[in-house]
Amino acid sequence: MTTRRFPVAVLSTLAFLVALVATAPADEGMYLYSAPPLKALQERYGFEPDGKWFEHLQKSSVRFPGGSGSFVSPAGLVMTNQHVGRGALSKLATKERNLVRDGFLAKTPADELKCHDMELVVLQGIEDVTDKVQAAVKPDMSPAEAEKARRAAMNTLEKKASDDKAGIRADVVTLYQGGQYHLYTYKKYTDVRLVFAPQAEAAHFGGDPDNFEFPRYCLDVCFFRVYEDGKPAQVVYHLSWSQAGAKEDDLVFVSGHPGRTSRLNTVGHLELFRDANYPLFLNLMRRREVTFKSWADRDEENARRAQADLLRVQNSRKLLVGMVAGLQDPAVLEKKRADEKALRAAVEKDADLKKQYGDAWEQVEESVKAQRKLYHPYQLFEGAGRGLGAPWAFNSELFSIARTLVRHADEKEKPNAERLREYRESNLPSLKQLLFSEAPIYEDFETLKLADSLSLLAEVAGGDAEPVKAVLAGKSPQARAAELVKGTKLRDVAARKALFDGGKQAVEESDDPMIRLARLIDGPSRDMRKQYEEKVEEPQTQAYAKISKAIFALKGKDQYPDATFTLRLAFGTVKGYEENGRKVGPFTTLGGAFAHAAEHGHREPFVLPKRFLDRKEKIDARTPYNFICTADIIGGNSGSPVVNRKGEVVGLIFDGNIQSLPADFAYTDTQARAVAVDARGIVEALRKVYDAPELAKELTGKK
Repeated sequence: MTTRRFPVAVLSTLAFLVALVATAPADEGMYLYSAPPLKALQERYGFEPDGKWFEHLQKSSVRFPGGSGSFVSPAGLVMTNQHVGRGALSKLATKERNLVRDGFLAKTPADELKCHDMELVVLQGIEDVTDKVQAAVKPDMSPAEAEKARRAAMNTLEKKASDDKAGIRADVVTLYQGGQYHLYTYKKYTDVRLVFAPQAEAAHFGGDPDNFEFPRYCLDVCFFRVYEDGKPAQVVYHLSWSQAGAKEDDLVFVSGHPGRTSRLNTVGHLELFRDANYPLFLNLMRRREVTFKSWADRDEENARRAQADLLRVQNSRKLLVGMVAGLQDPAVLEKKRADEKALRAAVEKDADLKKQYGDAWEQVEESVKAQRKLYHPYQLFEGAGRGLGAPWAFNSELFSIARTLVRHADEKEKPNAERLREYRESNLPSLKQLLFSEAPIYEDFETLKLADSLSLLAEVAGGDAEPVKAVLAGKSPQARAAELVKGTKLRDVAARKALFDGGKQAVEESDDPMIRLARLIDGPSRDMRKQYEEKVEEPQTQAYAKISKAIFALKGKDQYPDATFTLRLAFGTVKGYEENGRKVGPFTTLGGAFAHAAEHGHREPFVLPKRFLDRKEKIDARTPYNFICTADIIGGNSGSPVVNRKGEVVGLIFDGNIQSLPADFAYTDTQARAVAVDARGIVEALRKVYDAPELAKELTGKK
């Protein structure tokens, strides 16, 4: 087994962060395509890409639900990670066909499997609408009025951009936590089909022990194809495949959708994350991991049904351990304090800046005080419940469907400008795509999840609390969950459509127990959301907008914004690092995977698929398999292509190492690395292991 221990590795990395006070690391940044790092690339690497280079990479990049991808052939072939596509694989699986465990290969186009509810989007255009959004908020407005006015402006802009434009999605994106607003327009693909996925043993070789580690030996790749009018889409923008691959010290680029960073946050805000938000979320993930694994271990079918959720919570748990450890290291917050002190001193010295922005930090602190009180109840009843997500106390897909139906019935009667963001007109096609999915929902697993979350509610609020008593209706969490799941008709898509089309009257007259539960808590949940928006989100939006403007005034407007799960460009070099006195090289090989398995006695999770073992003699053991680079990435970048100066694919991001986990709030290139599958390893596996020469040819143009 590996001798490395997680917290030590994280803390050894964070010790280097203090050294970052003087200058920012060379490769830091998640840049907007509307403001690419031209000067940095020219000065640091002598590279001057033109507008066509950026446009081609932008329009070849694809956003997946929860991750990233890219077009890699003119026939609509899309590449991402197996773990990004895992949700789709799980929904397509059956008791007889476990696609996550056993993998899949479509030998012909007719064999490609249509996904139930996947929507992929490709960024087409960016428009700065900051003036239009900020003009809607007047200085004398209360937080409630300001939130409503801003929401109305955003809803209206999105509706105008997407009205009568089939296949177009429009989103107003909040940047610099309120400093700017950009209107992003996307081309949508909703007919998405599975082409190839490796077995879980190959994609996640090394499992939890190797997760966030390096060296790595994973084939975490998955291919889908987008269709239009029943035929493979013909895409103009797609990436070519590098034949030579990357080598050490090469400049590389990552084009993807980093989910969220908090680098602009004040020290007080980060202390809230350290002391409350992250530990609460971490404990939730630990709880769910134990619950899901205990149930999955009972039999093979349970394991299949729970596998996607279990892998997701295991990954989240390990990620959060690293993030909490990062914020618990005094070096990190001392560095942030020094930066914050310097910025505030610069603002204080300038009379105009002080007048306009000097009170921003106090405004954040007031909002953080409110957030400390509201965060947990908000998450229990509402926080994760926007769209089709489930709040912590009601972890059930069926409940999420019920809540969506209940809220849509109310929201559709309002003018578009006044609706909650997830029910705005421009988002309804995407919402319906998920709501009317034919993906299977398993009664036993739903009951398990809901029972555990209802038990959590009772533990937190107390069994005698009135909301708990109302929700449980005189039953135990287990009995109540079983009653709700067994009694609901919402597994039937036709029943969902009838309620959706029937509107408020149909929902109010429904005797479906899950609908009745959603109606029961909707009022209190909306009240909690309103409090959170008015006391936390809106004040923070206004305060961070001031801080951003102060930074622009002092440092210029070429600062990259925090990640927002929108398309960004990062760059770096293929580079190893030193850890505990030993050098970690930038590449692993396919031969190394066999050696790694042997070192661990071929025991789970260090078991290679039988196909690998059977074809060992055919495989070129020297083929590069995984590699690392200094590009600035975060969760959401999974599935991002790694390209060279020519824009050719040299790899596929699937992870970061342990030392990269604090990147949510601080970047360092001392040891932190992005981890990618090597393009050469992908092709070697397709040809030698999976007998997929046609797919390899589609990627490379060669047999």
